Amino acid sequence: MRRVRRAAALVAALLLLFGEPWSVFVLLPGWPVAGTVAGTVVFAGAMVAFPVLMFQGHGPRQSDAAARAGDVMLGTVWVLFTWSVLGHVLRLALLAAGVDDPARPRIVAAASLAVSVVLLVVGNRVAMRVPPVKEVDVVIPRLGAGVDGLRIAVITDTHYGPLDRTKWSEKLVAAVNRLQADVVCHAGDLADGSVAKRRKQVDPLGGVQAGLGRFYITGNHEYFGEAQAWLDHMASLGWDTLHNRSTLVERGGDRILFAGIDDPTGAASGLPGHGPDLPAALAGADPDVPVVLLAHQPKQVRQAREAGVDLQISGHTHGGQIWPFHLLVRLDQPTLSGLTPHGPRTQLYNSRGSGFWGPPFRVFAPNEISLLTLRRAA
Repeated sequence: MRRVRRAAALVAALLLLFGEPWSVFVLLPGWPVAGTVAGTVVFAGAMVAFPVLMFQGHGPRQSDAAARAGDVMLGTVWVLFTWSVLGHVLRLALLAAGVDDPARPRIVAAASLAVSVVLLVVGNRVAMRVPPVKEVDVVIPRLGAGVDGLRIAVITDTHYGPLDRTKWSEKLVAAVNRLQADVVCHAGDLADGSVAKRRKQVDPLGGVQAGLGRFYITGNHEYFGEAQAWLDHMASLGWDTLHNRSTLVERGGDRILFAGIDDPTGAASGLPGHGPDLPAALAGADPDVPVVLLAHQPKQVRQAREAGVDLQISGHTHGGQIWPFHLLVRLDQPTLSGLTPHGPRTQLYNSRGSGFWGPPFRVFAPNEISLLTLRRAA
């Protein structure tokens, strides 16, 4: 019965996701019979092909060609669905203005399609570009004078996957190195797939330069593949892997602790010793030394606040990636992006991420390289 309910939910979701834009672009405009039939065949064929492509691409077979096609289809139909729904507002406005059929539904179809095409084209360019730098000052009252002005470059959610982005990876590294940051952090969701399959895209990260340290933690997507293998591989590239552990950074006679914890999905991964363990990460820490914690998911800030962490750096949300998916993300996470306070001491910086997962589009959720400058209280 559980499988039956799951299958029924999948069918209902597909009918809604593909049926709504079909009604707006094909059914309601009242096209000639040939056009209606052709449009129906296209939408029906896409609805049947979509789950097959996603299963072949992201299931056990891991076909990159199928994943690329399925991911593009997912992003496209989501945007078409969104703007088909919003097109009904235009329909009401046209009705109030006295525009009759068949002009009214055809205007709605044309407007919805035009907006969708523009957003998909622009969204693809944003997703595929080298991220711009977002600079943020973070005031930490306990910060010592020696580490005042410490610069932390943050990349996260690179999601190296079915689309070969080796050149993009090389350009990302060059952009990070131009910042001349003291510390560089990767806050998880490094790649989708095995080390053997994705290392070509990841290996340029070995060229990242930082004066005081390069730190990496796992995200949830590492646990869909080879989390321990990715930790080992990043260590081989010279990154300090903060697998429920911490490292002290010193400058000018003052210290700051960089700690990292696993993503929560690690607890159910079956990998020994995986899963977030903040007490282990902070074991032996000097209570007078400020703490910067890398934790992939923003909601992990609840534990960080209880432990008195000064700053948590996270990713995971992608800022929603494709509007208005952010509404669903907010049901699970306390923030989408930016710097937010959590209690009397703890702050959370949530990056929108440097890459993208799945659909190669970012709509109203631009990617970023974050450059955090730590400041003492005035």
